[in-house]
Amino acid sequence: MNSLLEEIKSYKDQFKQKAPAEKQRLMAQATQELKDSGIASGLTVGDQAPSFELPHVDGTAVYLKTLLENGPVIVTFYRGGWCPYCNLELRAYQRELATIQEKGATLVAISPETPDYSLSTKEKNELDFYVLSDVDNIVARQFDLVFDMPDYLIDIYKASGLNVDAHNGNEDWQLPKPATFIIQSDGTISFSDVPADYTERVDPKTVIEKL
Repeated sequence: MNSLLEEIKSYKDQFKQKAPAEKQRLMAQATQELKDSGIASGLTVGDQAPSFELPHVDGTAVYLKTLLENGPVIVTFYRGGWCPYCNLELRAYQRELATIQEKGATLVAISPETPDYSLSTKEKNELDFYVLSDVDNIVARQFDLVFDMPDYLIDIYKASGLNVDAHNGNEDWQLPKPATFIIQSDGTISFSDVPADYTERVDPKTVIEKL
């Protein structure tokens, strides 16, 4: 079984071969602009995690405070089930879920998608951990992860038939950076990974080592 980083490299190589050069250029430009802006840099080690309540795909409310009573919580923010890199990452976490649970930790994945779309993401990737809907990016904003997509990138997505606004149930075309945190039982963040480049992800094995 390939590692997440190997799977991402393979997908990126395919994208470079198949995608039109102008599309690649503009997507790279958007990533660079986000890096240069310095916005949405995310909470960091030592910060207190915001206490949140979000709906799981089965309609139940999930409280961070309750999860932390059982041990540390890994929280991974993803852009949506439409994002191939996010799906690779979620499936990689599923492969490591038993190890995470053996270490006494809970895994939670959060996106701005509506519960219906979150459910389809969970089913498509056969995920056995919490998949939560953060509609309007309310919690992602508290973790300092949210940015506005530039108009030219929105045009590219729409031309590809990708309507993020429909997935998110609003018109704002805002996304969280993909980010992963380990939150200890007292609510302190002990690990933080917030890449500006959405194609970069931390390997779940690395996160487990940090537990």
